Amino acid sequence: MQRRKNRFQRSAPPGPVAVSAFDTQVGALELVEAFPRPIHECENVWIVMPDGCRLGARIWRPADAEDRPVPAILEYLPYRKRDGTAERDARTHPVYAGHGYACVRVDIRGNGESEGLMWDEYLRQEQDDALEVIAWIAAQPWCDGNVGMMGISWGGFNALQVAARQPAALKAIITLCSTDDRYADDIHYKGGALLGENLGWASTMFAYSSRPPDPLLVGDAWRRMWLDRLENTPLLIDNWLRHQRRDEFWKHGSVCEDFSAIKAAVFAVGGWGDAYKNAIPRMLSGLEAPTLGLTGPWVHKYPHLAVPGPAIDFLGESLRWWDHWLKGEPTGIMDEPRYRAYLMESVRPRTAYPHRDGRWVAESEWPSPCIEPRSWWLGPMGLGARPPSGERAHTVSSPQSTGGEGGEYCAMWLGPEWPGDQRRDDAGSLVFDTLPLAERTEILGAPVVRLELEVDRPRAFIAARLCDVWPDGDSTRVSFGILNLCHLDGHERPCDVEPGERYRVELRLDDVAYAFPREHRIRLALSTAYWPMIWPSPEPVRLTVYSGKSTLDLPVRPPRNERLRPLGSPRAARALEQTVIRPARHERVVERDLASGESTVRIVDDFGERVIDSIGLESGSVARESYRIEDDDPLSARAEIRWTQTLGRVAWRVRTETHTSLFSDRDHFYVRADLEAFEGERRVFTRSWDRKVPRDYL
Repeated sequence: MQRRKNRFQRSAPPGPVAVSAFDTQVGALELVEAFPRPIHECENVWIVMPDGCRLGARIWRPADAEDRPVPAILEYLPYRKRDGTAERDARTHPVYAGHGYACVRVDIRGNGESEGLMWDEYLRQEQDDALEVIAWIAAQPWCDGNVGMMGISWGGFNALQVAARQPAALKAIITLCSTDDRYADDIHYKGGALLGENLGWASTMFAYSSRPPDPLLVGDAWRRMWLDRLENTPLLIDNWLRHQRRDEFWKHGSVCEDFSAIKAAVFAVGGWGDAYKNAIPRMLSGLEAPTLGLTGPWVHKYPHLAVPGPAIDFLGESLRWWDHWLKGEPTGIMDEPRYRAYLMESVRPRTAYPHRDGRWVAESEWPSPCIEPRSWWLGPMGLGARPPSGERAHTVSSPQSTGGEGGEYCAMWLGPEWPGDQRRDDAGSLVFDTLPLAERTEILGAPVVRLELEVDRPRAFIAARLCDVWPDGDSTRVSFGILNLCHLDGHERPCDVEPGERYRVELRLDDVAYAFPREHRIRLALSTAYWPMIWPSPEPVRLTVYSGKSTLDLPVRPPRNERLRPLGSPRAARALEQTVIRPARHERVVERDLASGESTVRIVDDFGERVIDSIGLESGSVARESYRIEDDDPLSARAEIRWTQTLGRVAWRVRTETHTSLFSDRDHFYVRADLEAFEGERRVFTRSWDRKVPRDYL
């Protein structure tokens, strides 16, 4: 058994203590307490939609804004302003407000204190409500009529989508860790293959949306609102599994369908440890609106609150953006390079990193003419700089547990989520290595694998990993890509492949900025399984790759002297005062039963239990995940996820328990789900789902 624990894990304190979770996770931040303008905060304001539905908003603004109106910044999420994002909001929005902005944090309908129901992600209703919210903000006496929109993940997605609707007041957005393509570059289908995160995030939202509003804000209506939400809870995994190809369901909200619709200026920000890194260069290439891109070493977090370090003064950088586009001030931000990226130095494989060595590099345009594609040919001796004479067949049929060292698809919880030592997965893969490098090699962009191959089954996918192999054998995953071979003609019209027929395949790996040192080897590893990140093909697959006809193309960036403006050290407003009852704990355990051949990945994300001191609200959250598979049987795959959510204060306590599971046979997926809700110890609601969905070339 291999056991890996979160290096950020803390031992339990002897009793409740007042701390900021951000301080324990990402280290101390420079505290910003003195602002050019005093701040007024309003904890809850109702914004009424045309249908009468009230959305809850928290607003920070300069205290004198009604006399001296200011631009506004909207953040629009389903993650509960009252408790879910309160910690992050307290660190961020007061800084903007103190520098002359009204910050408006709104919960999407059906979440937090907002009335109504939410049926799925990014629906037309969500966008329509956002347009109404922006119009409401622009009409307030404290707003000068100019509005920006920002957000990370869901908030980054809908910032792009709302910008494409072109509300007149919206002048600029900052979109972080988001995507322009809901099908191919979200948590659903990577390369046309089913991501395990499709179930993971559906289960997370299943739990998140089960929580009630706070009675202190909505009064006695809280119970009716809660039961209404529970009764109408959508089973998102069922929705998403019924759209296994790129259809109109996914095209809606994918701004890549028409980049020209976005007129507002776009600042796209992300991290190499995040799942959405590829969207930034795509948007730099595709958007016609003024656009800047910034990619650091971070996971799925705001750059002033993220790991691995170095974190940056994101608040200062974003103020330069807002001041330029919302106030018309000459900050110089648009005179800087279009794309800035953190080029990471080689690092040994670990499942969590507090810091990544490297340096910032920049390109004045993207795609960059300074990037030089360099081809490595697959040959009988590995990867070579020249094509080998003749061809040779190389065959692999990966154990179904191959991929156990892949880490999380989207690292965000600050646990042991990064890919571990790849040697364990390399053992189940077809591996091609270079000789030890004679010189340092730096890359920036997307590696591309071009293969001539055949498979022995009509439905198969291929996983490709680019690795940095140390002289002593450690193997660090640098980038990876997935391709469902049934999607060779595109994601809209999949079809079976012909067993034994040769195909020419191009597989684009994830964008990355990385330096391979001298004496290290570059490795390309190819496998027919990547569990639990990718749901397995219905049958074991034998893959044959023909060397002499296949290449790995790397986007090599020649080093050059660059003098870039420093991005500064992270700073933030004062932390939210909280009392920790139970500390957070993150764990990932990989088990292998040598008798049965079954492998299990178990994940515990215990977010602890805390009290927000100012409002006396106690909240807790625990997720437990299990992914099981037998090495010789892809139909043995089973995923189960359980969440517990708690809320309470004196004389009021609620809890929800959710459970989802996914398994399959050759022709269908099977989803089972349960939801229970408790007021005190009394169960007040229960519901179960049992769904059967045909496999569509998966």
